[in-house]
Amino acid sequence: IKAKVRNAQIKSAVKVNTELLTLYWRLGAEIVEKQKKAKWGEGFLTRMSKDLTAEFPDMKGFSVRNLKYIRQWFLFYNANNEIGQQVVAQLTRIPWGHNIAIISKCKKIAEAITNFQTNSGVFKILLSCYGNR
Repeated sequence: IKAKVRNAQIKSAVKVNTELLTLYWRLGAEIVEKQKKAKWGEGFLTRMSKDLTAEFPDMKGFSVRNLKYIRQWFLFYNANNEIGQQVVAQLTRIPWGHNIAIISKCKKIAEAITNFQTNSGVFKILLSCYGNR
């Protein structure tokens, strides 16, 4: 019974991570789109951070800093608008902290995949999706 409970806990944590990162992906797309329309100096991300934090006070992840990471993560993998849903699905299997480390250390997708593919089977899948870009 204990093993079943632990297994269920792990599965639920993975599911929560996947849903959160799917939200972050969509949020990243919205941030990029809205920033195209916003004027310089409007404090768009600050306002968004305050609005989301006020609406969802028990939820973390809406700081200005994290919103900048979300935008950077989206742009890193979507630079050429060529990313497919299969790749997004694989990215959401990687914990958020690891995603931040990847985009902070790597300049190109191929570099990210090469440097990190030995750490996770996910990167082997990403490599097959992207090829040698």
